[in-house]
Amino acid sequence: MLAYYQGIGQARTYVNEFLNLGAGARGLAMGTAQVAVTDNVTSGYWNPAGLTQLDAPQLSLMHAAYFSGIGNYDFASAAFPLSSQHDVLGVTLLRFAVDDIPNTLYLVNPDGSVNYDQVTTFSAADYALLCSYARNIPLNQTGDDAPTLQVGGNVKIIHRVVGSFASSWGFGLDAGLQYRLPHWIFGLMLKDITTTFNAWTFHFTDAEKQILFLTENDIPVKSTEITMPQLIPAVAWDMQIRQKWHVLIETDIAVTTDGKRNTLISGKKISLDPRMGLELSYRQMVFVRAGISHLQRTQDDADTTGRHQIWISQPAVGAGFQVKGFQLSYAFTNLANQSQPLYSHIFSLDIDIPHKKKSAAY
Repeated sequence: MLAYYQGIGQARTYVNEFLNLGAGARGLAMGTAQVAVTDNVTSGYWNPAGLTQLDAPQLSLMHAAYFSGIGNYDFASAAFPLSSQHDVLGVTLLRFAVDDIPNTLYLVNPDGSVNYDQVTTFSAADYALLCSYARNIPLNQTGDDAPTLQVGGNVKIIHRVVGSFASSWGFGLDAGLQYRLPHWIFGLMLKDITTTFNAWTFHFTDAEKQILFLTENDIPVKSTEITMPQLIPAVAWDMQIRQKWHVLIETDIAVTTDGKRNTLISGKKISLDPRMGLELSYRQMVFVRAGISHLQRTQDDADTTGRHQIWISQPAVGAGFQVKGFQLSYAFTNLANQSQPLYSHIFSLDIDIPHKKKSAAY
């Protein structure tokens, strides 16, 4: 008799973690500290309120190969200011996948012999669609130094696939805001504000079920994963130096509520993960960026006793160039740690879409 089980909804740590990888080489080079300063089409990912800084439609594309090409991460986003000049719509697509995973279910024949010709491959892929809306809120104050308030939100649809064996659909909501002063920007991003549910279904054939049973594996029927809310407050300092130079410094703190994580401050239910980013620009044409994130405590590889732990982080650097509606950005980031570094080269392209401005009606 086959052993089946039906899972119930569970709030696990690191559910839908592919949505925390980042988007755009600018943000990744700044250590993923973007909630306050984000002001282009990638804001749909970082903080939808930042979309209000666009005065023309914009498109962004990015591809990154993680872990020596084992994982592939693709990002595309587009945003369109509306005629009211206060509202912006955006759409973002994300895909993270590990392809060509060996399927060894049929590797061993019933008689115990091994047949490598029966080994096939499959992909485990995660997809997300974010539909964004942002609006600039009038504060009834005028002048170049007047503060501004922007708000935005996302409706997101998540689809995850593991070969032909399993798939899930999930839905969630995000909300964000930015409050801009002459030299300071305050941001707040609320992810999965109503919690996000992933409902899994499984599609094993009778032959696959038999193999799983003979190898003493449970056969799932369906299950539900829950992504708990995440809060990211941020503050940035924005200063122009001698007309030609411009500097941005931002600090974020990701406050997760899905249980104990390996972060700088980790509690039973709530963990705090700070990050910091820097951007120095010349004439808003040439950019140099750096950042640090993911402070974690881990075992010291040089300690054979297993008693000594050290703090590690994920540093990043990058550069960018902008001219005539095109911005090419590059990030060089460490995805592992100092003792076993695993660096990735990431490029992204932001393009302003030409449009005709409508004349004002009187």
